[in-house]
Amino acid sequence: MPRPLPSLNALHAFEAVARLGSVNRAAAELHVTHGAVSRHIRSLEEELGVALFQRQGRGLALTPAGQRLRDTSTAAFAQLREVCDELRQDTAQAPFVLGCPVSLLARWMIPRLERLMAELPELALHLRPQEAPFDDALTGLDAAVLAGEPPWPAAWQVHPLARERVGPVVSPSFAQAHALAGSDPQVLPELPLLHTLSRPQAWSSWAQSTGLSTHELPLGQGYPHLYHLIEAAVAGRGVAIAPLQLVADDLASGRLLAPWGFQDTAAQWVLATPSRAPIERSAALAAWLRAEFAKPQH
Repeated sequence: MPRPLPSLNALHAFEAVARLGSVNRAAAELHVTHGAVSRHIRSLEEELGVALFQRQGRGLALTPAGQRLRDTSTAAFAQLREVCDELRQDTAQAPFVLGCPVSLLARWMIPRLERLMAELPELALHLRPQEAPFDDALTGLDAAVLAGEPPWPAAWQVHPLARERVGPVVSPSFAQAHALAGSDPQVLPELPLLHTLSRPQAWSSWAQSTGLSTHELPLGQGYPHLYHLIEAAVAGRGVAIAPLQLVADDLASGRLLAPWGFQDTAAQWVLATPSRAPIERSAALAAWLRAEFAKPQH
């Protein structure tokens, strides 16, 4: 049965010293101390039972055994570096699959997609709509953007983007819309309150933050997703409760009004990535998303 290899760190330290001809230069390249490199060399010599270096004046010279190990280790580490570079290049050129809840994708991501792809062309972004909750492994995804509350799954790296804010919105075509501006939210129980089945507590949470009794808010028509809920509000079907980010463009265009503004919730928008994934591409996307979320909302 083959004996196990010596410590990879020790072999790495030996290869650096043999290639550079100096313990100090090897320590600088490996970002460790002179003493750490020397200890690795000593442990490697002890394990192999041979001397790998001998003193020559103020420097070091390889012994015949050291020369044999240098030739093999240098070639091996060169191959490893080459393969790792190729894998990094493959990863950098592969599509970046981003999962998005359907409502966020339709109402926030797609309107900004052209600018995102122009500003991060190296990302090769591929958007994947998500209706069900994201699993802990983020299966099939490089990242997911979502609103939620900690604690987050241990297998995620989480990049915070913005606090979630929600508030009632209504179409200008709704019969009482303009009378609502500046009015007291106490009028809400008299209005058709639209809600989404995916966020059943949204109205009660907002009501508590404004001092309204949750028992005074009889809910009307329910919709399966936020996207359908907001479209119903735009169509003048009643008053909806929605996150600011998903209606910001409608507020800016005048398709919706927000008579009582928006309140912070306990949730936050985040970009989540699997812990196993390289951080470089997701960090660039997180910075872009954070800047977009920070732009003034109406």
